[in-house]
Amino acid sequence: MATKNHFKFYWVDVFATEPLGGNPLPVVLDADRLDEATMKLVTREFNQAETTFILKPTQPGATHRLRSFTVPGHEVSGAGHNALGAWWALAARGHLKADSPEVTFHQELGEHVLPVDVLFEGQDARRIVMKHATPAFGATVSDPARIAASLGLEPGDIDLARFPAQVVSTGAPHCLIPVRNRGAIDRAKPDAERLLSLLRDAGGEGCYVFSLDPVDPAATAYARFFNPTVGIYEDSATGTAAGPLSVQLVAKGVVPDGSTVIIEQGFAMGRPSRIEMRVRGDDVRLYGAGIVIAEGELFI
Repeated sequence: MATKNHFKFYWVDVFATEPLGGNPLPVVLDADRLDEATMKLVTREFNQAETTFILKPTQPGATHRLRSFTVPGHEVSGAGHNALGAWWALAARGHLKADSPEVTFHQELGEHVLPVDVLFEGQDARRIVMKHATPAFGATVSDPARIAASLGLEPGDIDLARFPAQVVSTGAPHCLIPVRNRGAIDRAKPDAERLLSLLRDAGGEGCYVFSLDPVDPAATAYARFFNPTVGIYEDSATGTAAGPLSVQLVAKGVVPDGSTVIIEQGFAMGRPSRIEMRVRGDDVRLYGAGIVIAEGELFI
């Protein structure tokens, strides 16, 4: 049990296949004694895309409440790397009881209470499975020149003939931008103000630029994520965007309903990540693991 002014934390590389890859996430335990302003200061101190704080639940049926913040102080509540990494830290460091090979917990994220399945081999965590919210399809953006200008690309790089540029949500509304190939995605250099304007007009939080041109032929898509609305220039693995993309790929018949979708992300940042999604109708689930690379205490 944490003593006064001491707060245990873990550092997790989420969706990583080896240490120092994936998306780095600090996870702070027993955070009920921290007010929101201090959580934001701690997030700024860690200086990662997001930091997650684990608290006691406030809604019936929840096991833990999770709050996640970005460095500029925005709170995010989608079930992405911020949540999966927190559950991985709890499971991998012995804070969850492994009384069967698959144990279901429930996380309070914003207004939602969603199930989380932790898969174990003996007492060792093997995988986390998180249910996303029901898919919702939002506005489309039909001007390829405007899209391209916001991303530092040419209009011909934007592939609206095959997919719409559309806001889709499975818990967080992100604008999915289809691009012709992986090379064009790697060339993207977003203009923050233009992209922010586009996202505001479309009702999107972040921008997921994708192509069906993965590095690994066994994968489905290759993507990058930019989110100026919450102060993230680029994110190396974004589960809240992989959910919407997998839903759109099923809706457009790229993969059949009930399939596994593998999305590659983070390659342009030197932090390769593989994100696994499974879609069956309105049931959208994120699969993944992580690597705890550090742990320590905060003295506040």
